[in-house]
Amino acid sequence: MSALSRDAIRTMMAEVLQAQGKSMPADDSANLEQIGFRSLDFSELALRVEDEIGEELNFDAPELRQIATVSDVLDFLEQLQAA
Repeated sequence: MSALSRDAIRTMMAEVLQAQGKSMPADDSANLEQIGFRSLDFSELALRVEDEIGEELNFDAPELRQIATVSDVLDFLEQLQAA
């Protein structure tokens, strides 16, 4: 497995947002609700990461509920790759 860098995940997140006519904020502390990043978007991003690394990510719903910012998404996906 080859892990993706935080920058690579951020780029993928920007692509998911751009496909819906939204833009990635410069500040990673931006709230997901404010930028319009929904759970369906997170699922698409997670699938892209899985495709890229060639491995399924193992995450559970309670951890997902704590995600509120761009930085939270990036941290979470980085940690999952290391697990």
